[in-house]
Amino acid sequence: MASLTTTLLPLVLLFLLASTTPSSTTAAADHDHDDDSLTHIHLYVHETFAGPNATAIRVLESPLGATTSTFGMMGVVDDEIRAGPDRSSSALLGRYQGVFFGTSLELGKGFFSAVTLVFTAGEYAGSTVSVEGPILGFTGTIERAVVGGTGRFRLARGYMLFANISKPTPETNVNEVQLFVLMSRHAN
Repeated sequence: MASLTTTLLPLVLLFLLASTTPSSTTAAADHDHDDDSLTHIHLYVHETFAGPNATAIRVLESPLGATTSTFGMMGVVDDEIRAGPDRSSSALLGRYQGVFFGTSLELGKGFFSAVTLVFTAGEYAGSTVSVEGPILGFTGTIERAVVGGTGRFRLARGYMLFANISKPTPETNVNEVQLFVLMSRHAN
């Protein structure tokens, strides 16, 4: 009986070690990014935040008071995505739709946003990209994470840079969007 235990024990240990160690092909597949390609997409978001044709509005003010805090405030956007910064001469490519919530007790200092870029025309028509993340003030460039998508953007990940570049009227903004998206070749 002792000889059977001394013979089987090393075999059992060897089997357990082999079954828990990933094979070289599995390990290589986990770190192989050859199936993904980085895509850079340059767009412009045209926003109207006042008047009868507003595309960005607050739907709920802060319970702490609109003049003292944005904490708990909620808003929605349904802005235009265009190929260029001039609304009248650039093609409409889709909509920039989402929600934002006030997350800071300081007035205007922190928001969380979840946005989907819905492409209705152009190279990515029928596809969407979803981004989310913080807005820590409205000056400078805002960076958010690409968290997924549909159509051409299935399994997408990456980041989006969003910056206000002009204010054509008191009620409108033009924002430049730079998307850097890792897209799976298998998503098409």
